[in-house]
Amino acid sequence: MYGKMKDFLASELKSLEEQKLYKHERIIESAQGAEIIVKGKKVLNFCANNYLGLSSHPELIKAAHESIEDRGYGLSSVRFICGTQDIHKTLEQKVSEFLGTEDTILFSSCFDANGAVFEPLFLAEDAIITDALNHASIIDGIRLAKAQRWIYKHGDMRDVEEEDQATGKMAKGLERCLKEAKEAGCRFIVIATDSVFSMDGDIAKLDEICDLAEKYEALVMIDESHSSGFMGKTGRGVHEHFNVMNRIDIITTTFGKALGGASGGCISGRKEIVEWMRNKARPYLFSNTIAPAVAGATIKAIDLLSSSTYLRDKLEENTKRFRKEMTEAGFDIMPGIHPITPIMFGKYPNCSQLAVDFANRMLEEGIYVTAFSFPVVPRGKDRIRVQISAAHETEHLDKAIASFIKVGKELNII
Repeated sequence: MYGKMKDFLASELKSLEEQKLYKHERIIESAQGAEIIVKGKKVLNFCANNYLGLSSHPELIKAAHESIEDRGYGLSSVRFICGTQDIHKTLEQKVSEFLGTEDTILFSSCFDANGAVFEPLFLAEDAIITDALNHASIIDGIRLAKAQRWIYKHGDMRDVEEEDQATGKMAKGLERCLKEAKEAGCRFIVIATDSVFSMDGDIAKLDEICDLAEKYEALVMIDESHSSGFMGKTGRGVHEHFNVMNRIDIITTTFGKALGGASGGCISGRKEIVEWMRNKARPYLFSNTIAPAVAGATIKAIDLLSSSTYLRDKLEENTKRFRKEMTEAGFDIMPGIHPITPIMFGKYPNCSQLAVDFANRMLEEGIYVTAFSFPVVPRGKDRIRVQISAAHETEHLDKAIASFIKVGKELNII
């Protein structure tokens, strides 16, 4: 029976290869950091979510070791049976204090948290209004709910319905969606959005979203995965950046990026919502709890970030410098303030192949970056997504910028 499927998959995989859309994985032969080993060669890493350089931080490694020694390797259970340790409760308290919320519930990943949050809360008489560019995990979580759905044009707050020039389809602004949900008599309405959109590095307009939510009596759910730990004055996230910390009802985020880079995630927010999740969220009720090492090291990460903004401030300085010099060099870069810095190739012929060739040449120059193409990004929006880290030193930035300029001239990009 598999023969027929095998032939189909082989043909489709060949097609991906021919279109330069096949996702090849490079093997890292070292710990994660600003410098890594690939094929026996030391290269500079400019495409990890290791925003604060904590992935191999000695204090986090020490905390992970101590947690294994004190609490074991794994729990072999879900939380409500016999999988809750004291360090899980400590971590939930630490996260709540850091994010400024009432309570927190842990998951094995933020993907699981987003998969859990909608289905227990929003039924057929409710409405979920979602940004068109939300992360796949939010999209999948919404699909599990029976609620009515509205999609608003990315970042568009207006009361409009018009043709989207990018897609040619009719698209609505957020306020138009809210009005329609209200007119439909929906019981509960929630606006769901990424705080930072991972492919573009642009930031949701949380202040305007909260204003509209209050106007139409809607809840606000945000995914802070690409902002927890470093966005905002003290690194709490985009909700701190816009000073709306008390106006957000549900936050999901990950421990797998800036907060140590291992695994784990959470739902944090209103007390009753979190309590409901403990009783109804399927990925929580039917999946093992996070390992003691992850819990212990994440506690240490939050303690480090709560005591100093040094890493957050260094990341901001590195980001400003890289964006400024790359823009001055003539690269097509999406403007912004986030460490995600997309170098765009869509305006060039054969942009998918060009982005791949550029990334391969950069690796030859000792700079590890990755090309992104469809379906990860829309067709014609191919890019190399550079990610800056607090672990990058001045000499790392110098080498990366010089290499980009060298390869850019070779391939007639600049």
